[in-house]
Amino acid sequence: MKRLFLFFITLFMVNSSVLEGQKNQSSPKLVVGIVVDQMRYDYLYRFNSLFGENGFKKLIKEGSNFTFAHFNYVPTHTAPGHASIYTGTTPYFHGIISNSWYDKRLKRTIYCTSDRSFSTVGANDSKGQMSPKKLLTTTITDQLKLATNGRSKIISVAIKDRAAILPGGHTANAAYWYDSNTGGFITSTFYMQQLPDWVKKFNDRKLADKYMKSIWKLSYPLKEYEINLPDNKAYEKDLFSENKTTFPHSFNNVPKNMKRSLLSSTPFGNELLFNFAKAALVNEHMGQRGQTDFLAIGFSSTDYIGHSYGPNSVEIEDTYVKLDSLISELIKLLNRQVGNGNYILFLTADHGVSENPDFLKQNNIPSGWVNFSVISDSLKSFSKRKFGNINILENFSNKQIFLNYSNINSLKLNLADVRKIYA
Repeated sequence: MKRLFLFFITLFMVNSSVLEGQKNQSSPKLVVGIVVDQMRYDYLYRFNSLFGENGFKKLIKEGSNFTFAHFNYVPTHTAPGHASIYTGTTPYFHGIISNSWYDKRLKRTIYCTSDRSFSTVGANDSKGQMSPKKLLTTTITDQLKLATNGRSKIISVAIKDRAAILPGGHTANAAYWYDSNTGGFITSTFYMQQLPDWVKKFNDRKLADKYMKSIWKLSYPLKEYEINLPDNKAYEKDLFSENKTTFPHSFNNVPKNMKRSLLSSTPFGNELLFNFAKAALVNEHMGQRGQTDFLAIGFSSTDYIGHSYGPNSVEIEDTYVKLDSLISELIKLLNRQVGNGNYILFLTADHGVSENPDFLKQNNIPSGWVNFSVISDSLKSFSKRKFGNINILENFSNKQIFLNYSNINSLKLNLADVRKIYA
């Protein structure tokens, strides 16, 4: 069944009136686009009692909140979500149909932003062999760049590479993402040949290593998280090798070679990105150059945590409580750096998430996991029974069936009839 997840966009100008703030200027000095990976709309009111007054609540109170919206495509993953938000169109047109997909021409699975014609900048690994070249349409950031004849500065930052690259579009001055090998931020030679000094200095601070020495503690007493209690659900992953899934969490038992990677699955990942976004805003003089600039921020840790603990966990609730504080701090910084009424901020989600099937079962709701390997085997068995050949199928992925045209021709089957059978 096709799942459609609600998402929201909050347009926010720090001013008593959006129209008032625009009377005396033709365009804002800065646009800040925030995508929160896997954020469900209901988190806004489910966790509302623990939010402060100057984060999510401020956006809703002083901005515009669009609640009647949905994604009209599947699958709703990170890459197509970010691409759809920033292009304003669907995967059919922008070409980013999933995080990875089977390429019929190359006869292999490809990653949405992989590009071996470019190299990593900022590390001695392959994680920077990336570009936006698989994105087939322009983005809002591209259009801004074109409208100002290249004078606008476009910078996109995220924990995930795809969450940084796709919002930046084809014309970004820079896109930066987290490298779990080094604990710093890297980019691709698609954008530049070497990191700016401010990025090198930021990476030299080794913030990731400092966070790994920290303990993930709750922002409030445990009883305040009553909507998601208890804090020991059997289906949650023991990410920290603690033989428990309850708070607090530490990196003490995590193997050294896994700590930097695991950082993304904690609120510290969002905090690290927030500090990097602040550094970009200040050092690149965003919104202070006489042109409209664009800063795209992708908070990705919410997705990693959501997959590990589920939408009904204390972990995910505390993650959003901490993210609420970061958004509050970002608004304060924008007011100081760019000025009240001089910027536009929007916040949205690339996709939502369904309830954990084991959680539903515990509440006597019929549910279960979909085993795509079983579906693939069933399709092959069907092909064997129907045509005497399992190789009628070339690939099954992303809920899509790819037919093997050469085998169909060699068996002298009618392609149109075969398509109807598998439709």
